[in-house]
Amino acid sequence: MKKSIVISTFDSVGVALVPLKKDETIEGVTLSEDIERGHKFALRDIHIGENVKKYGEPIGHATAEIKAGSHVHTHNMATNLSGILEYEYHKKGVQKSEKPRSRDIYVYERKGGEIGIRNELWVIPTVGCVNSQARTIVSEFIKYHGSNLPGIDGVFALTHPYGCSQVGGDLARTRMILQKMAKHPNCGGALILGLGCENNRMDIFRKTFGEHTPERIEFLVAQDVEDEISEGVKLLERLYDNAKYDKRIKKDLSCLKIGLKCGGSDGLSGITANPLVGRFSDYLTAVGGTTVMTEVPEMFGAEQILMNRTKNRDVFEKIVKLINDFKGYYLSHGQPISDNPSPGNIAGGITTLEEKSLGCVQKSGNSEISGVLFYGDAVTERGLNLLSGPGNDMVAVTNLACAGCHMVLFTTSRGTPLGGFVPTVKISTNSELARKKCGWIDFDAGKIADGESFESVMERLINLVVSIVNGTPTANERSGSRDLAIFKTGVTL
Repeated sequence: MKKSIVISTFDSVGVALVPLKKDETIEGVTLSEDIERGHKFALRDIHIGENVKKYGEPIGHATAEIKAGSHVHTHNMATNLSGILEYEYHKKGVQKSEKPRSRDIYVYERKGGEIGIRNELWVIPTVGCVNSQARTIVSEFIKYHGSNLPGIDGVFALTHPYGCSQVGGDLARTRMILQKMAKHPNCGGALILGLGCENNRMDIFRKTFGEHTPERIEFLVAQDVEDEISEGVKLLERLYDNAKYDKRIKKDLSCLKIGLKCGGSDGLSGITANPLVGRFSDYLTAVGGTTVMTEVPEMFGAEQILMNRTKNRDVFEKIVKLINDFKGYYLSHGQPISDNPSPGNIAGGITTLEEKSLGCVQKSGNSEISGVLFYGDAVTERGLNLLSGPGNDMVAVTNLACAGCHMVLFTTSRGTPLGGFVPTVKISTNSELARKKCGWIDFDAGKIADGESFESVMERLINLVVSIVNGTPTANERSGSRDLAIFKTGVTL
């Protein structure tokens, strides 16, 4: 097993793949102190003010003289990031290989040609005040039918704290996200449950709902009926009578839209799980499928790499807007754009936002970027897309699902049980986490650090994705972790 890695020949630091001890000679240098797994050590002397390089790119600068073999982290280096930048269009050719072999999958075909990988019934509150009623409607429905519901993959209340005391953009975003959820192709039928006095009014919700399949959507206002539970169960019955006859049909992977997300990252994220997911993204887009990467603040410092891979100037300009709009959002709230690595990130060896970003964008692989989506946009371009949104795990997974993703590949080093309202595939960067949290983790990418080839691990990941598409539940589905969060920027009344 390798003890360390130097990612690029241009790097001035190596990364510990296992805990390293003082006085060990690693990568040609003798360590002057212990180095924890995922943390960096200097490959040569680095002078104060000099850029520190990892992934072949600057991840910050030295704030003190750093001797070869020393630990490199927050005590002796800092970010280079500042404000809004101007960018130039420098398209670099993306090498295209022979189209790889696709795989057959079995999915639900919806009206209009969309496909779903689940056939579920959802109760979606318009306001958090009826969350308990939504859960009770589901439990009463299941109590009557039993837990085995032929023809569907489950019934779930997708609760949230939004919908009242909201105005302006926040209210509009809440309504839009809930509407997109109700029309998601993984949903065989949705009951929209309102209270009756909330800002997110049912009459406006219905008026702005847009094109949909009427027999797949029901609406109920709790204050308008004597017993909202029994009425809700009746409406679920009607939805079930339509959804239970849906059958899976054979398609291939080209119809899939898959979101890419990382959370609870550390120094191994950009070495194992993220580049593995990047290879998967390249594979899926090569067979005609679609991937979507979000977390715009975790592109800061690595954005030029993405800009150089755009399909055309129009996509480049949209990425510039994506980046600078989000930087403007930070600055308008008086926050530095570099204030991103979490305490867990830092404990795991990530020092600056540039380092986090360069590891994060490994999930994009090497494919051409074909589209850019802003908040509320749905995927229309096949291939790799970028989606506006923050790095917050729950918000990002919700955004990806509402953009049309059927599932999300979620890499993690520290571990998280979080799951969205679409299957959320947790991929660990290290084998220790996969063993310790087998109830959270679906796939172990730590085998790469142990010496297994990317090709071998990728084959197993493709097999897992196909299995999940065909109905195998993810860890978050088994545990009942189905959460959502909506990006909030305004005031609460």
